[in-house]
Amino acid sequence: MAMTVQCEIVSAEREIFSGLVEMIVANGSLGDLGINYGHAPLLTGLKPGPVRIRKQGGEEEIFYVSGGFLEVQPYHVTVLADTALRADDMDEAAALAAKEEAASQLHNQSGEFDYSRAAIQLAEASAQLRTLQSIRKKLGK
Repeated sequence: MAMTVQCEIVSAEREIFSGLVEMIVANGSLGDLGINYGHAPLLTGLKPGPVRIRKQGGEEEIFYVSGGFLEVQPYHVTVLADTALRADDMDEAAALAAKEEAASQLHNQSGEFDYSRAAIQLAEASAQLRTLQSIRKKLGK
């Protein structure tokens, strides 16, 4: 049996996941991270995108985080995010519409335009779509 570590994925609203996992893969601020049992303590920022976990027994689950932080302690990993969703709960049509709206706002700038807000919306919608694509790829669809 593989060694496990306790993992918690928490959003500003609620705890999304808590359980024993064999591995966590996340999009860190300096690149992709793979966390297993025995990983050195770490605190890093997360980019918007997927967080993939392999549960005890090998089952995989994918979550979307809008950014946040990942903390690794000797027997505990915590993902703290403003927004965290189970990938199964995401709406691809809404993410695509949000991406198109943000791209349109960036292209058609008006007098009262908030560039940083539109850029953040575009990045988050793109990250949600990448998460959904990684699920399709995993499932072979």
